[in-house]
Amino acid sequence: MFGWGKKKKVEKPKSDEPMKEKPVITSKMEIEKKIIDTVKGIFDPEIPVNIFDLGLIYEIQVSEELNVEIVMTLTAPNCPVAESLPNEVKEKVSAIEGVKEVHIEMTFEPPWDKDMMSEEAQLDLGFL
Repeated sequence: MFGWGKKKKVEKPKSDEPMKEKPVITSKMEIEKKIIDTVKGIFDPEIPVNIFDLGLIYEIQVSEELNVEIVMTLTAPNCPVAESLPNEVKEKVSAIEGVKEVHIEMTFEPPWDKDMMSEEAQLDLGFL
């Protein structure tokens, strides 16, 4: 026999041994995941890649009060969606249940370049 079908004896932890704790998933963590999923559904109209994988989202911060701060950029300062894209991000993230306030900060430091894209995005666009 190779052990299949045999029952292993399971030892219970001694009372003085600490129990392994399961990771705690907070509503803050859930909101962060929902924000990333939401942002992955927003596409640059000129490039067929979502803005998260494109590397336009530099930072997402969620406070304990569930207020959201997103630092993002555009592919170029004179991008035709310079006004509409940040507004779309703000509207869609604001619509996530539990989110209180959303603030979008636009930056061009560091300037965006293709190396900021995910490998998947680079493959999709033929850069790899």
